[in-house]
Amino acid sequence: MAVDMTILVYGCGLLILRGAIYRCALGRSGITAAKQEGDGATPVGRFRLREALYRRDRIEAPEGALPMRPIEPIDGWSDDPDDPEYNRRIRLPHQYRHERLWRDDRLYDLVVPLGYNDDPAVPGLGSAIFLHVAAPDFSPTEGCIALAAADLRAVLAQCGPDTDLVVMPQQ
Repeated sequence: MAVDMTILVYGCGLLILRGAIYRCALGRSGITAAKQEGDGATPVGRFRLREALYRRDRIEAPEGALPMRPIEPIDGWSDDPDDPEYNRRIRLPHQYRHERLWRDDRLYDLVVPLGYNDDPAVPGLGSAIFLHVAAPDFSPTEGCIALAAADLRAVLAQCGPDTDLVVMPQQ
């Protein structure tokens, strides 16, 4: 059973949960305490895990106590600061710039929106900060945190609605 806990993420590309260490990919511009839309950086701070989204046509729902919701082909995420729905899950088609959640690659087969800049969302301070599946070569993300698929499932199995993820500043 999941309990109140914290996941730690270090700028060197390590995620630690209950003593287990996992390799992770971070933003192409490293980590920052001054996140801006499109900068390619992973934001520093403490963020709540909101829910887990998954491609039910490719994988089964992961274990864990987070709310689990399937991704549909019409799902997207607004990353346009001019959009009134900025940094929120949206339905496609959508008139503002956005990301598709239903992707051909497997990176969003399992994706966890983090509670970054969402309560309320401030236009321009960054959007779509997710915990998701890493590329096979662990190439940098656009600002997200990415783990191997099996590692992401193992982490989520221990998480619940009171789990926070903390991105630690560089030292």
